[in-house]
Amino acid sequence: MRTSTTIEASGANWRETADFVTEAEKLGMDICWVAEAWGAEAPSPLGYLAARTERMTLGSGIIQLATRTPAAIARAAITLSNISEGRFILGLGPSGPQVIEGLHGVPFARPLTRMRETVEIVRQAATGEKISYTGREFTLPLPGGDARPMRLAMRAEHDLPIYLATLSPKMLRLTGEIADGWLGTSFVPEGAKEAYFDHLDAGLAVAGRTRADLNVCQGAEVAFADDEDALRTMVAGRKKELAFSLGGMGSATTNYYNNAYSRQGWAETAAEVRTRWQSGDRDGAAALITDEMVLATTLIGTEPMVRARLRVWRDAGVDTVRFYPAGESLEARLATLGRAIELVREVEREPGAPTGEPGAPTGRPAAATAT
Repeated sequence: MRTSTTIEASGANWRETADFVTEAEKLGMDICWVAEAWGAEAPSPLGYLAARTERMTLGSGIIQLATRTPAAIARAAITLSNISEGRFILGLGPSGPQVIEGLHGVPFARPLTRMRETVEIVRQAATGEKISYTGREFTLPLPGGDARPMRLAMRAEHDLPIYLATLSPKMLRLTGEIADGWLGTSFVPEGAKEAYFDHLDAGLAVAGRTRADLNVCQGAEVAFADDEDALRTMVAGRKKELAFSLGGMGSATTNYYNNAYSRQGWAETAAEVRTRWQSGDRDGAAALITDEMVLATTLIGTEPMVRARLRVWRDAGVDTVRFYPAGESLEARLATLGRAIELVREVEREPGAPTGEPGAPTGRPAAATAT
């Protein structure tokens, strides 16, 4: 497994965040993703980090789909790829109606079609050829005027992998069909086949591809407990965060995190958590979260527990693990991250561990031809 982490540039201390990334590179971290929620954007800090790092791959994790035109996304991605000398992955995601409609004022409509067409236009733009596209969401150039097809005044000088952050069955199938990688979350390896992999594999089959053609990147908080008492305290402290994901993310009618947990065996609990959270009973919602729900989707535990859990992730088909290291200070987060990276190395060195790098973040899907 490769290792990665995710940062946001919205915090007050950007210098500390940048130091975290450069130190993570020294620890051997493979990829740093920069998130984009309702705070800082992703491309600007990625450009800064490209200048501060030498080996690490950088990725947008994610650029929100409806916040820019496909051409604007392509320009940012090609620029970042070129200035980093090929160390960039374009991560795209649909976000949700609360952010897209509430913050950006753009209808959260037909995200599946918008995603497919955006990827096709970005790949067409990356070739340096004239951009000509006719789809349901986008038509380039805009008809009815004097515009003619244009090409960007640059092209991608390196391979430009595209990863999609998706959770719903239809989006997962599209990911398998057209993407180089999948940025997943709310991942329970024991229930991943029905919840995620069956849909990804269906999309892969449509494109004549296999799982080796798709890098599966899964993320979770990692934290180490010295003993069982410390572990119980850690788990209790995460329950309100999970309740927020199940009850407060998205809108009153659309919550992909809640749907993902429902497909993995917690449908009744997830529904009740959402009801209580939406009614304002936040403590009541958190009280419904079980220890099992927290431990199943995180990498929290004693060191032997985390090591064992990483084996389960590896055997379930995870190619890249995305760590969210716990810690109250920069030094503490780096210490957690360093322990986690070393555990991945140990697991990969074990007899019988898979060899090679299936789904590494390079290459282009065979079916990813531009329209």
